[in-house]
Amino acid sequence: MNIGEAARASGMSAKMIRYYESIGVIGPAGRSGTGYRVYDERAVHLLRFVKRARSLGFPVERVNQLVALWRDHGRASAEVKRIALAQLGELEQRIGELETMKRTLEHLARHCHGDQRPECPILDDLAAAPAGKPQPARKRRRA
Repeated sequence: MNIGEAARASGMSAKMIRYYESIGVIGPAGRSGTGYRVYDERAVHLLRFVKRARSLGFPVERVNQLVALWRDHGRASAEVKRIALAQLGELEQRIGELETMKRTLEHLARHCHGDQRPECPILDDLAAAPAGKPQPARKRRRA
């Protein structure tokens, strides 16, 4: 099948297939007599594997490791589990960061009057110096 058919069969765009080929996540596709990429069912299965791994948030480096382990039938599942647990830890950290961002935005939105006045705690917070650095004194206008 050609790249368009492989893209449809795998649920991945042709552009992503070319990208994963260019960085070595998947091997080079076979070529037709006219130079077009040709994919078989095994290649499409690998593309689905890569797409699923990426949908779980695995970075490309870990996808490469997982592909190598998937191909190695003598592998120890302990290594696969180690990679999955490392990914889980990073996801938990990102979830914590996202929850913190959510709470901060909720707090700022609750304290913004949302009226015609120019004072806005949301903009004040965005303009503030990063945490850990001294903030310049701000003059407060009275409403």
